[in-house]
Amino acid sequence: MAFVFTPEAPVAVPVAGSSDEIAVRRVYCVGRNYAAHAREMGFDPDREPPFFFCKPDNAVVPVAYDRPLELRYPAETENYHYEAELVAVIGKSGENVPLEQALDYVWGYAVGLDMTRRDLQMKMREMGRPWEIGKAFDESAPIGPIHRASEVGHFEKGGLWLTVNGETRQKSDITHLIWSVAETVSYLSRFFRLEPGDLIYTGTPEGVGAVKRGDTIKVGVERLGELTAKIV
Repeated sequence: MAFVFTPEAPVAVPVAGSSDEIAVRRVYCVGRNYAAHAREMGFDPDREPPFFFCKPDNAVVPVAYDRPLELRYPAETENYHYEAELVAVIGKSGENVPLEQALDYVWGYAVGLDMTRRDLQMKMREMGRPWEIGKAFDESAPIGPIHRASEVGHFEKGGLWLTVNGETRQKSDITHLIWSVAETVSYLSRFFRLEPGDLIYTGTPEGVGAVKRGDTIKVGVERLGELTAKIV
């Protein structure tokens, strides 16, 4: 048996301080997981159960800390938004994971960007339709090197920030997550069997906004470093 079309190689994200890489399996994103961001998007964060949307694995773009990413301005939008995020990387299989064991399934962490065609997302939301064309497009999930949790620890707190052309746009702390990393992993595992290589973009704080061609984004998380993307 032969493939009719040659399969693509898996998207691989480097492990910090190593020549190893992690192949991406699935990309889960948590919606409105910071209270202030939920309010700026027009919602009242009352700690209802978390909700998720997905991106394809090939939306992921690995970014080296010492090599700025040239990020293409996507088609069919006039309102291209940044969202700074902490990314949790799953390291073993599991479903119905108890909360007290959830962090055992997190192999590591990375800095991430959930890039969004906001005008298309809002149009779909108003029509009661899925968000894919606003969220799941090419190059919509840049990510920095993955750091082992055994080296950087788990994230119950830690600063998160984003600047555009040197101006601070987002600045918060992981403590402001409505649903913690452990709670998110445990809850998500009730609906999907988690597997090594799954990425969980844990949500963004307030301060999201638009960028244009020529803008430079820097996004960082305490203990994980900072990545740079230039919009082209």
